[in-house]
Parts: sequence; structure tokens; C-alpha cells
Amino acid sequence: MLALAGGVPRAQSSSVTDVPELELSPAATVIVLREAERGFEVLMMRRGAQLAFHGGAWVFPGGRVDAGDEVEGDVLSSARRAAVRETREEAGLELELASLVPFSHWTTPSGLARRFATWFFVARVERGLEVRVDGSEIHAHRWLTPRAALALQRAQTMDLPPPTFVTLTALAGAAGIDEVLERARRASPTVFVPRPRTHAEGIVSLYVGDSAYHDGELERPGSRHRLCMFRDGWRYELG
Repeated sequence: MLALAGGVPRAQSSSVTDVPELELSPAATVIVLREAERGFEVLMMRRGAQLAFHGGAWVFPGGRVDAGDEVEGDVLSSARRAAVRETREEAGLELELASLVPFSHWTTPSGLARRFATWFFVARVERGLEVRVDGSEIHAHRWLTPRAALALQRAQTMDLPPPTFVTLTALAGAAGIDEVLERARRASPTVFVPRPRTHAEGIVSLYVGDSAYHDGELERPGSRHRLCMFRDGWRYELG
């Protein structure tokens, strides 16, 4: 059963234990939010075009969990430490471990050369903080409202990976940062284990809760939890 609370999707029937035991690299990323004149903005970082994984795409700060981040027997704490370190290295921002609230968990689809099991956290920072990109993996940054970032993606001037697109779509339905953080604290993180399927118009990525998730029958009536990546635009469906 799916629930939509204030624009933030929750797959209530799943948990992080549903992530398959596969050869995955642990990773972490942070959805960094700050207040804006109207609503809030999210920190977007442009990856270097030369990078093999999502080169040139706009993402949130993050990366692999390194050996120095690991806390024995505590995957979530290890991911938090990695998220803080990566945000410092890529954006020059110092985050407190306690400020990171689990938001979602994504597993890279099978069949790809690089696969990650990634925790997404959400955190608030004060306005006026200086962002300093590392100039290596990250070449540029922008503070944008979720709706503005999605509009740039529709205009084909901002490349967004599917997890980033889905996250921004969820954030676009929230009234403010307090709402995002409160709902993230109260609910279990949404778990995404995508199952991509081909379609005449492009690709449909199925998530837990979709009526077609187990057999890939895209036209099957019933619940929807999918990202349609079609030639005429992307659409996240939930309900």
C-alpha cells in the first residue's frame, strides 16, 4: 500500500531489508536545503563531464562509503559519516552528523557496470553559507527550488539522474523545510529497487508498490509507483 504525505512518497510495505543481497558499493548522498524568499531551495551539484558515472549530470553531494567512514555493524552510521565527508569535500559545507535525517534508499538497477546501495539524507543549512566546489568531481553548483530544477529538466537544460528527479518531484509538493524534515523523521525511508522496462515511448522504471513491479506488465490495472522516462518528457507516477 502506498501513501503520499505532503508530496513525499512512502512505500509503506517495504524497508531497507528489502534491498537484495548483491555486489553493491555502499554510498550516501545529502539533500541540502536552505530557506528561500518563497519556500526553500536545494543544493544542486554538476558532476564533471569526464566522469563515467552520471558525467555532466546535476546531483546532490555524495559518494561512496570509504573505509574511514565505516562504523562496525552500523550501516546507517557509516553512511552518515560518508555523507558528511562527501559534502565537505565536494561543496565545502560542514554538516553535523545529527542533522542528517534518512529520506530514502536507492539501489542501482542490475545489469549496469557500477552499482550502488545509496542512503539519501536530508539536512537544513543556513542561508549565506559559501559553497566551494572541489573542481574535480564537481564543476558547478546552483541553489534552486525543486520546481525550478524540474523545469530546467523539462527544458532539457539540466540532466537529472532518475533518483534525483524522483526526489525533487517529492520535494516539490512540500510547503517548507520543516514539513520535509518532520515527515522524514516520522516515516520509514522509502526504498527504491528499480526494475526498468522498455516501452514504445522510452523506459519505465518500476518501484515497489506498482502493480507491474513483479511481472513487468506495464498495462496492468492497479496501483502505480513508476518513473516514465519518455521522449516527450519524464513523469513520476504514484498512487
